[in-house]
Amino acid sequence: MRAADGMDSAEEKPAARPRRPTSRDVARLAGVSHTAVSFVFNGRAEGNLSPATQERIRQAAVQLGYRPDPVARGLRRSRTAVIGLVTDEIASSPFAGRLLRGAMDTAWAGEHLVLTVDSGGDPAKEDAAVAELLDRRVDGIIYAAMSLRRVRVPEGLHRTHSVLANCLPADDSLPAVIPAERAGGRTAARLLLEQGHRRVALVGGQDDIASAERLRGFRDALRAEGITVPRDWIVRTGGEISGGYEGAVRLFDGTPADRRPTGIFTYNDRVAAGVLHAATRLGIAVPGDLSVVGYDDQEHMAAYLAPPLTTVALPHRAMGEAAARLLLDAIATGRTPPATVRRLACPVISRASVGPAPIR
Repeated sequence: MRAADGMDSAEEKPAARPRRPTSRDVARLAGVSHTAVSFVFNGRAEGNLSPATQERIRQAAVQLGYRPDPVARGLRRSRTAVIGLVTDEIASSPFAGRLLRGAMDTAWAGEHLVLTVDSGGDPAKEDAAVAELLDRRVDGIIYAAMSLRRVRVPEGLHRTHSVLANCLPADDSLPAVIPAERAGGRTAARLLLEQGHRRVALVGGQDDIASAERLRGFRDALRAEGITVPRDWIVRTGGEISGGYEGAVRLFDGTPADRRPTGIFTYNDRVAAGVLHAATRLGIAVPGDLSVVGYDDQEHMAAYLAPPLTTVALPHRAMGEAAARLLLDAIATGRTPPATVRRLACPVISRASVGPAPIR
């Protein structure tokens, strides 16, 4: 009998999965020995095979869609071609994608995959994540933090090649890649100084390394021009929009125009958004009456404020790239990198919130 709709009553057998091409298939197509193919894909062809033979093998591999087995290759090299990336709370950060993309792209170019674990800031989970990665025999581990701070080094990181990104080890025992925060503060101040601003303030900030370093750099640049910031113009109000609004109101509400700052450097772009909101409420034009510089270049925010925000960007992608490169170099050489700190420049993203100082 035939089943309804003309189908056989017996179940159809699933189609056989196509066989993955092997190095022996490549050898047959290229007309060479299996050893010759191994030489090409294990980096031993130079001096053993002619350039023409090497090219013939590569063309055969492309034609067949052959790729070397990373597991087998890793076993031959005593490596797994996988690196771990353990983070505290970076998955909830707007900058996470940049740092992770930088690390993943660099690892991929170095023939490694990245296995990511987010601990949610729980030290016990961090230790467990590192232990699990070590059990999986990853070639090395990057530990990354959401914000620049000194961190307890998770248990087990010293048992493999390890690098920190956007944080510093509390015991100074591992290499770290971090933003050049003090230089970033100097850059922000110079953006205002170059436009003729001499009455400048700082709004926002927390009890953290980033706040302290940005303020030091800010003061460095002003001091070089003989400018001292009044104490009440350093307004520490946290890192959120509400803190920016509160700080700006404290500086401007009820203060005559000729006694107000004409430029403000903010702890981050969220604080800058609060400053811009307060300026609008108080009838202060930006950048006509007031120039504002942010920090972070926060995605989906800085470019869409009114006016679009001039800001100093944190080099998250570059940190991911640099940390992965440092780790891959250590894996390749088998040497542990020195426990040094590499600081990456924070570039300026110029938009429309900074203009010439008003004449008063």
